[in-house]
Amino acid sequence: FEEILLLEGELENLTKGLGVALQKVALTRYNPYGDTGGDQSFSVALLNGENSGLVLTSLHSRSGTRVYAKPVVKGKAGNFQLSKEEEEIIKKAI
Repeated sequence: FEEILLLEGELENLTKGLGVALQKVALTRYNPYGDTGGDQSFSVALLNGENSGLVLTSLHSRSGTRVYAKPVVKGKAGNFQLSKEEEEIIKKAI
């Protein structure tokens, strides 16, 4: 009986921890500029069970590549402006 109670406690701890664990991932590749070939840019959403986490975007152009990371809290970007691709990838992950 003690073992069952111990296992129930461990299961409860694991279940509580799942809310903050990475659970939802979505990726899209695209070409934001007309002067480069292929879909070399991308956005990826990495979210937990509460739809919080981050969206990571890499924009590739002929002159270089820029990488942006924006926090996501409950499906929203807060003070950061999202591109249409970032908004779409967050919705897809959710």
